[in-house]
Amino acid sequence: MAKKEVISLIDTFSEFKELKNIDRMTMINVLEDSFRNVIAKLFGSNDNYDVIINPDKGDLEIWRNRTIVNDDELEDPNTEISLTEAHKIDEDFEVGEEVTDEVFFEDFGRRAILNLRQTLTSKILELQKEGLYNRYKDKIGEIVSGEVYQIWKKEILLLDDEKEELLLPKTEQIPSDFFRKGEHVRAVVERVDNKNNNPKIILSRTSPVFLERLLELEVPEINDGLITIKNIARIPGERAKVAVESYDERIDPVGACVGMKGSRIHGIVRELRNENIDIINYTSNMNLYIQRALSPAKITSVKINEEEKRAEVLLRPEEVSLAIGKGGFNIKLASMLTGYTIDVYRDIDDFDEEDIYLDEFRDEIDGWVIDQLKKIGCVTAKNVLTMNRDAIIKEADLEEDTVDEILGILKAEFSDESEA
Repeated sequence: MAKKEVISLIDTFSEFKELKNIDRMTMINVLEDSFRNVIAKLFGSNDNYDVIINPDKGDLEIWRNRTIVNDDELEDPNTEISLTEAHKIDEDFEVGEEVTDEVFFEDFGRRAILNLRQTLTSKILELQKEGLYNRYKDKIGEIVSGEVYQIWKKEILLLDDEKEELLLPKTEQIPSDFFRKGEHVRAVVERVDNKNNNPKIILSRTSPVFLERLLELEVPEINDGLITIKNIARIPGERAKVAVESYDERIDPVGACVGMKGSRIHGIVRELRNENIDIINYTSNMNLYIQRALSPAKITSVKINEEEKRAEVLLRPEEVSLAIGKGGFNIKLASMLTGYTIDVYRDIDDFDEEDIYLDEFRDEIDGWVIDQLKKIGCVTAKNVLTMNRDAIIKEADLEEDTVDEILGILKAEFSDESEA
């Protein structure tokens, strides 16, 4: 019975080898080391044993080498054999000669078999972990795909093609990401943690590298090295800016990345949950670079402080909201892309210090109304008050009652100040 158990053990790990991509020689070494380990535990040493593994047949042979001694001189039955015992094998044996005989592992007892199983399992697990770590540490920064296996609150467990576990933490997911079990997910390998030889493959969909790899897949000119991605800034799921440069004057890097009618960029936008992607031409001229980074806003002038890495940008009032962007995303991304802190200033001639920006009236005036006024160049209260009532109604496309209400609020503000 025990013999069958040993044989089935080898068969099991032979199958295990196929599943886990452990090569033949490594498997033989693991098996041999495991048997030797158990023999050493049983007898204190395995130096006088030869272990021969045949993984194809699923069997093994263990040969023990012992030196012949006189019957009354026998001290260590593991390394020595009495002359009487040796003669049972061959009558021609003499003292001092070496006897090699086959031993059967099952004769060592059930405990030895259990010990072997534990040793083998431990070594296989160690090998597997080592193999997983080595395979994925070379894939950091590459896109991989996995099937959603388990969804938890803080992370998602994915399985790759070889059923290895990959982790996609909530912090590395795009805010609007939503996955179901069995769904295939693409992400970039962010890092491989290997604490206590327990590798964890951490993926990311929020990393700028993910966007960079997607561009490489969609734009052949990037993959071929004709266009270089100089920098990427992302607010995942919201907006991204990518600075590109071409080494071939005949290639328009922005046009190549966007593709005919947006054909190349559309797939990436969908993958990133409708993230708005701006592609701009890179330039080493920082003044121009900052202007391009703040696109679609048109800049009046830029003043750069190299030491503090700050840029003061002057814009017409109607361009300010474009420069800042929804939720402040545009200016934030421009700063990330250029490495400069960007301060926006309104280009208003003869600005009255007693004047008040319309944004400060958002508690009393609807935001969309203020936005309509900004579009016609009315950024401050006095901008509005100095403008003809009918012109405001027409140009800002507002109802008469709405305009009268606005004028009333703004006039009251200044009359309060003058009374004070």
